[in-house]
Amino acid sequence: MADQPAEVGTRDRLLRAAADLIAASPGETVPLRAICDAAGVRLPTLYHFFGSKEGLLDAVVEHGFEQYLSAKRAQESSGDPIQDIRDGWDAHVEFGIANPGFYALMYGQVTPGRRPSAQDGPAASLLGLTREADRRGRLTVSPERAAAHVLAANVGVTLRQIITARPDPGLSADIREATLAAITGGHAEHAPGGPGVGDAAAALLALPDDNDVLGAPETVLLKKWLAELARRG
Repeated sequence: MADQPAEVGTRDRLLRAAADLIAASPGETVPLRAICDAAGVRLPTLYHFFGSKEGLLDAVVEHGFEQYLSAKRAQESSGDPIQDIRDGWDAHVEFGIANPGFYALMYGQVTPGRRPSAQDGPAASLLGLTREADRRGRLTVSPERAAAHVLAANVGVTLRQIITARPDPGLSADIREATLAAITGGHAEHAPGGPGVGDAAAALLALPDDNDVLGAPETVLLKKWLAELARRG
């Protein structure tokens, strides 16, 4: 048991060395010997802790997701699930652009039929928001479908900006709003010709469930009716 802290320290050094080298060389292959040299250990020690290069990369991915989730946990909820999805989208893109090496491992390394377990946390957080939006009558698709729309588009626009090495906030905002319009039936958009029914519906949908205008059950029911009307066109 006395050797346990030293073992943990060595594993952490290897993990941090790999993370630093990958972050410094996005899209490039980092030799295992370079990681060992940076951590001050020999190659057998790396295999002892991680088993293989794939095991090390999986651990680095988990480390990257933990950094990402730490940043997301620091965000305060707006009280509006759609706005929280919007804010989460922007935070996702910002993290990817700031950490291209991590992000390429987290979302860019694709193995058919396999999703890293480290993605479960962010996916569950997003699904929680879409379920809350559905409970409030804000969605025109299922919560699962809405979460899939948002994640696919968010990852795509982030990878594009990493590949081109040119941040494009306008493109990200355009795709974000188009995605939100697709899952909400465009409730946030103004009706053509200025204020009218579209604005009134958007205002009603934006009401918190607990408000001074309607009771909570009536507000939730009204939002569901508006969502059903949107589904029927």
